[in-house]
Amino acid sequence: MFRRKLSALDYHNPAGFNCRDETEFRNFIVWLEDQKIRHYKIEDRGNLRNIHSEDWPKSFEKYLKDVNCPFKIQERQETVDWLLGLAVRLEYGDNADKYKDSTPDGAKNADNTAKNAEPLINLDVNNPDFKAGVMALANLLQIQRHDDYLVMLKAIRILVQERLTQDAIAKASQSKEGLPVALEKHILGFDTGDAVINEAAQILRLLHIEELRELQTKINEAIVAVQAIIADPKTDHRLGKVGR
Repeated sequence: MFRRKLSALDYHNPAGFNCRDETEFRNFIVWLEDQKIRHYKIEDRGNLRNIHSEDWPKSFEKYLKDVNCPFKIQERQETVDWLLGLAVRLEYGDNADKYKDSTPDGAKNADNTAKNAEPLINLDVNNPDFKAGVMALANLLQIQRHDDYLVMLKAIRILVQERLTQDAIAKASQSKEGLPVALEKHILGFDTGDAVINEAAQILRLLHIEELRELQTKINEAIVAVQAIIADPKTDHRLGKVGR
């Protein structure tokens, strides 16, 4: 899940990096600070460089606080992802003239339609508010957690699209007037910490309730139709006999 950022930073083994390996993880943190982040002065990096010390976790915890990382030392994957994001931003800042006119591979041949087809590409996946909102929606929709929050968001989008039937999509595309809905009167039951995400979750819940109502209506219609067939078999020649 870190390959792209590691490659962007010219890490020596972007495909094989394993943050769960303690020695590799500690060496990686030292490399990241020495080569990319450089938050400490060289003479102040001694404790962080001493990867075999029993006090290294304390030094790393202090380092996270010093760089204002929002994650705890126990949240290793989130921490690595955040530090990589910080390193990429700093790398870009140091070489702004080099990268400002650069174009990603394949982007030169992509048309505007292809760009608009992927609305998630410009999201800041390192933003803690974004991660909290995605996790809240995943819990609401009972989607399994994934290490890559962007993958989770895509799964949410696919699930929502699949729950919208063709009839519902056709109705939604038609211009029609409807009754306004006061979202503030509908209790969500939880708070994601983001007003926009809260509103999106409320809308999803109302849509789900509407689908359930339509399903119940169709079930009732089917029951009535079945009852009409079996109510008086004497009048239904399709049964092939007269009487009960």
